[in-house]
Amino acid sequence: MDNSLASNNLVQADKQYIWHPFSPFSGLDDVVEITHAKGAVLHSADGKEIIDAISSWWVNLHGHANKEIADAIAKQALQLEHVIFAGFTHKPAVDLAQRLLAQLPWTAGKCFFSDNGSTAVEVALKVALQYWHNQGIEKTNIIALEGAYHGDTFGAMAVGERSPFSAPFNDKLFEVSFLRVPYCTDPLDAQELSELEIDNAVAAFERLVADGKTAAFIFEPLVQGASGMNMYPVSLLEKLMAVCKSNGIIAIADEVMTGFFRTGKLFASQHLQHAFPDILCLSKGITGGFLPLGCTLIEERITQPFRVDDLLKTFFHGHSYTANPLACAAAIASFDLLMGEACQQNIARISNAFKQFKEAFSTHKAFRNTRTLGCIWASDYQTTEETGYFHEARNMLNKYFLDKGLLIRPLGNVLYVLPPYVIADEQLKQVFEAFEGLAISDESMG
Repeated sequence: MDNSLASNNLVQADKQYIWHPFSPFSGLDDVVEITHAKGAVLHSADGKEIIDAISSWWVNLHGHANKEIADAIAKQALQLEHVIFAGFTHKPAVDLAQRLLAQLPWTAGKCFFSDNGSTAVEVALKVALQYWHNQGIEKTNIIALEGAYHGDTFGAMAVGERSPFSAPFNDKLFEVSFLRVPYCTDPLDAQELSELEIDNAVAAFERLVADGKTAAFIFEPLVQGASGMNMYPVSLLEKLMAVCKSNGIIAIADEVMTGFFRTGKLFASQHLQHAFPDILCLSKGITGGFLPLGCTLIEERITQPFRVDDLLKTFFHGHSYTANPLACAAAIASFDLLMGEACQQNIARISNAFKQFKEAFSTHKAFRNTRTLGCIWASDYQTTEETGYFHEARNMLNKYFLDKGLLIRPLGNVLYVLPPYVIADEQLKQVFEAFEGLAISDESMG
């Protein structure tokens, strides 16, 4: 059968049967059929090669079709594909939990498995609220950051910025206090923002917690992904964490995007020198992009109010595929690759390249607010309108990059690169040459 004909039939069938995420039913080009992938490259049904510069929504760490992870899944599939995780356990889950918790500064902790980033956040929020409930302490307020995105389930939406995404459901979401923080281009540069800007944000946080009713503070550490890869200083987060500690507030770090060396450290929270969150939410890159899995890591002291001889103080939460052995096996293989010398060298190589590209684009007429941290690079495509997810440049930019064989998927007019760690220097060069090719004109904005 002719491949182009087969692809056309599949795309038409997709239109008939599939409802795609974050996609309207009209006004978009046809979806692209991907037949296979290897490394940082996707191969389409019409023979095109597309560099996956955003790790397929930030999940892929070691390149597509990685043999070590695929072999680990295949081996596990012949031993145990799944078992109920209430009253049972298995080696992949225990091994993965040990690996993750061993990287944290806590003396002890627990790993609660779920399915994805949203559910990892839901677990964190419910644990934090029940922590106080079990003790009979009235602390129910939650603080999040302006511009936050934590997922699309109801609890995760509630702690996210109110936006067109959540508008149909806003009256069903619980009330949350939002803190505005100043943004920067290098979260590790202590001199980029003034002390006054930092102190003002801390003072606003202190006012929010002054009534003693705050149960938890949830945040994306240093980089807010979906809102436009907005970055804020580690010095500010240090001070916010100090306020949490002095007021007994549970600090929840949503590391779904920032985890697994995306910011240059295994977890973005490890950039903190004087504090560490009580709960970490993990997903996306945890399995190297192979299978869905969520983890909520919880410091041991948070478990104490649940360790009582009262059934009603149990944490009654779970998922059918909790701690799926195939996903855990993939995560272990990915973690071992991640900590290996070859991957660490790639992470350093990409981070250094991004610093150079930041400097090169800092004076480029088509860009503003160029920023980077670790293996995340972002810049705002210069237009006369404000930056935002629904910016009209979005569709034009997406088509521009696909025509050049690049998967970028801009966040409105925000361009960013968050690649698999196996991406080659030549492929990175191709990405940034395409950025340089952008020019501002009425015609290009079409």
